[in-house]
Amino acid sequence: MSSPNHTVVMEFILLGLTDDPVLEKILFGVFLLIYLITLAGNLGMILLIRTNPHLQMPMYFLLSHLSFVDVCYSSNITPNMLCNFLSDQKIISYAGCFTQCLLFIALVITELYILASMALDRYVAICSPLHYSTRMSKNICISLVTVPYTCGFLNGLSQALLTFHLSFCGSLEINHFYCADPPLIMLACSDTYVKKMAMFAVAGFTLLSSLFIILLSYLFIIAAILRIHSAEGRHKAFSTCGSHLATVTLFYGTLFCMYVRPPSEKSVEESKIIAVFYTFLSPMLNPLIYSLRNKHVIHAMQQMIKRNLFHRIAV
Repeated sequence: MSSPNHTVVMEFILLGLTDDPVLEKILFGVFLLIYLITLAGNLGMILLIRTNPHLQMPMYFLLSHLSFVDVCYSSNITPNMLCNFLSDQKIISYAGCFTQCLLFIALVITELYILASMALDRYVAICSPLHYSTRMSKNICISLVTVPYTCGFLNGLSQALLTFHLSFCGSLEINHFYCADPPLIMLACSDTYVKKMAMFAVAGFTLLSSLFIILLSYLFIIAAILRIHSAEGRHKAFSTCGSHLATVTLFYGTLFCMYVRPPSEKSVEESKIIAVFYTFLSPMLNPLIYSLRNKHVIHAMQQMIKRNLFHRIAV
């Protein structure tokens, strides 16, 4: 990091979404509300799945890990962003920026592969219902979450090390609300070719491989559903996939817009708006999508509410 012409970087400045003090106060309230809803929804989903005996199935096991990743994902960025809305000095330390960059990439990749694991679960449930319990055994389910976490961490660590191996000089203002790779690369005054190629390779492979698993699973699912004779049976089979498809569409759509293009001033400005969708809205909406469209989750929530009401009345 240091050389005769470069000073040691100790901190960066996050420019955020706006520099308007009035708008910053409004955005603080908006994003605080979103964060609280995200925490309540995802932590509630995890608690519900872990405590309700009717939800002890592979589908909900994977869903609980999706909720856990969403909590970590949102918590990696939001608290620092909220502090910056109320602070004149929007500073993040070098170590803090490295950690945020590492966790962000790791959690994005983990979520992509967990979504792929959930597609595989739906494929087995619809295409091989008689063998579901054996093919989706406890060990298989553990592997379906262990592999995403491992891939996510290793890729996140390698990408963060490549980014922070670059030399930074001149302006240390990151044109974003978190330590994202594209604006960090634009601050570098050393050769960024290797980093850019590695970023495109990892982003492209992760997006395409996980999406390939999802699309292939759904091709088999659709073929199986079309073979079902009754309209009610087809509707019931497809309804179990509706929540997953909605989550996949929201998450993958915004990520494709964000990463599959070279960093530039225009793309970074656009990416800040796009990033709001998958950084804040996707983690907030996921538990709502799954709870509102899933009768088992709704029934479990009703049971939990009734138990709490009866307990309070009894006390």
